[in-house]
Amino acid sequence: MIMLVVADKDVIYIQYLLRADLSMFKVRMADLPRYVGACLQSGKLAMLAILVSGGIVLQILACALYNNWWPMLTVLMYVLLPMPLIFFAGSDTSSLYSESTSGWIDATKFLTGASAVGSIAIPVILKHAGVIGWGALAMELSSFFVFVVAILCYLVTNEDDGYSMF
Repeated sequence: MIMLVVADKDVIYIQYLLRADLSMFKVRMADLPRYVGACLQSGKLAMLAILVSGGIVLQILACALYNNWWPMLTVLMYVLLPMPLIFFAGSDTSSLYSESTSGWIDATKFLTGASAVGSIAIPVILKHAGVIGWGALAMELSSFFVFVVAILCYLVTNEDDGYSMF
């Protein structure tokens, strides 16, 4: 017997795979005991921690394995990436997902996008200049994509109001 658990926003799908029998059960989050819900929330937090740690390890390995620390320039972009959101958007992050009339929100979107593009562009430019090799470039880009997946997972988790900061 193999059990597959898929968590949606309010519903958990539990699928039991028995030899040829395929059956699916639907369980609402409100129907679960409290400790099971807390365990699922802890699992989400642990997954976020694993993703961020994996991104950091890939970032450091891209430098340490090839004995070239130039790829660490992308860390500057990772630090600069949330700064426009913190300074200009404040706690009103809902306006970032919609069309706005505010010049500050537009500037926030532009600076965040420029920082995100810079996170990809710096390793590519370093490779083009011959400063880093293909392996370091691959690790840098995979580190970026792991961080992007972690951010997307955080945004999905943040909708559940379990980790909402604002």
